[in-house]
Amino acid sequence: MATAPITPVKSALADPPETTTPVEVNARSVALTVIAVAASMAVLYWAQEVFIPIVLSVLLSYALEPVVRGAMRLRLSRTLASALVMTALTGGIGYGGYALTDDATAILAELPDAAARLRVSLRHGRASGGAIQQVQRAADELQRTANEAAGRTPAPAGVQRVQIESPAIDVREYLSWGSANLVTFAGQATLVIFFVFFLLASGDLFKRKLVHLAGPSLAKKKITVQILDEINDQIAKFLLVRVATSVVVGVASWLAFRAVGLEQAGVWGICAGVFNSIPYFGPVIVAMGTLVVGFLQFGTVTMGLWVAGISLIITTIEGWLLTPWLTSRAARTNEVSMFVGLIFWSFVWGLWGTLLAVPMLVALKAFCDRVEDLKPIGELLGE
Repeated sequence: MATAPITPVKSALADPPETTTPVEVNARSVALTVIAVAASMAVLYWAQEVFIPIVLSVLLSYALEPVVRGAMRLRLSRTLASALVMTALTGGIGYGGYALTDDATAILAELPDAAARLRVSLRHGRASGGAIQQVQRAADELQRTANEAAGRTPAPAGVQRVQIESPAIDVREYLSWGSANLVTFAGQATLVIFFVFFLLASGDLFKRKLVHLAGPSLAKKKITVQILDEINDQIAKFLLVRVATSVVVGVASWLAFRAVGLEQAGVWGICAGVFNSIPYFGPVIVAMGTLVVGFLQFGTVTMGLWVAGISLIITTIEGWLLTPWLTSRAARTNEVSMFVGLIFWSFVWGLWGTLLAVPMLVALKAFCDRVEDLKPIGELLGE
C-alpha cells in the first residue's frame, strides 16, 4: 500500500530570513583613500607655515566683509573702505597691545616670586606626604626589586655609581623657542594683514571667475551665484558671532577679575576671550590658568578656586545662552564632528589648528549643504 510523501514542517524556532544587505568593499579603493588621507595630512603638517596664514586670512576676510560693505554705504570705494577697516583693526590691536605692555611687564617681573612661591608650596606638599608621595615610594621600591631580580652588576670596589638626571622641564629651552616663534609670528602677522586687505579690496573678483567657470548656461550661473552668496552669508555670520562672544567673555572676565582684586585683570580677560573660541577645551584651559594665578597671588586654594569658578560661570552662561541664541540661523555642526575636527586639526596644526578647527568645519558644512554631490557630508556634519 503506497504511503503519502511526508512534507517537512518548519519549526517555529527556525531562523528568520536574512534582512541584511550585502556590502561590497573594494579593497583597492579603501587603500587608495587611506593613502590619500595620509598624504594630505603629511602635506598639511609639512606646509603649515603656508596654509595657516592663508586659511586665517580667508576667514578674517569673511568676518570683515560686512564691515567693508557698511563702510561702502558712505560712498567710499571698496579699496578705500578696505584700507580704513584694516587700518582701524591693526590700530586697535596695536593700541590694545601697547596699553597692556605695563601689565605684561609686571607679569614677567613677578614670575621669579611666583615660581618661588610655587616651589615652596610643592615642597610643603611633598613634606606632608599624601597619595602622590606614597605612590612615589612604592615606585622606588618596585624599581629596587626589579633591579635585584634582573641581577644588576654591582659597582666595582672603589667605584661610585653616578646617575645623571636631566631636568623635567627645560625652561631656558622653552623661552628661546618662544622668542624664535615670536619673531616668526610677527612676520606671518604682517603677511596676513596684507593678504586680508587684498582679499577685501578684490571684492567679488573670485565669485565672478567661478560664475564664468560654471558654464554658458544662465541657470547654472544663477545657481552658482546663489550658492556662493549663501555660503558667504553663513560663514560671515558665524565668524561675527564668534568674535562677538569672545569680546563679551573677555570684557566680562576682565570686570569680574578686577572686582575680586586679581592683578593684571586685563591680560587674563584677553586670554579668556581668545581661548573662548576653542570649544570644550578653551574654558577648561582658562579655568586652570586662573586657578594657578589666583593661588599664587592670594596664597590660598580657596581664592584660586573662586577665581577659576568665576571664569567657568562666565563661559558657561555664554555657551548655554548667548552663543545658541546668536547662532540659531547660522550653519551649526554637531558635537561629535566638532570634537573629531578639534582632535584632527590640533594634531596637524597644533594651537592654530585648535583655534581654526571650528570655523573651517562650519565653512565646509556650508559648502557641502549647497553642492548636490556633497550633501551627504553636510548631513554628516550637521545637527
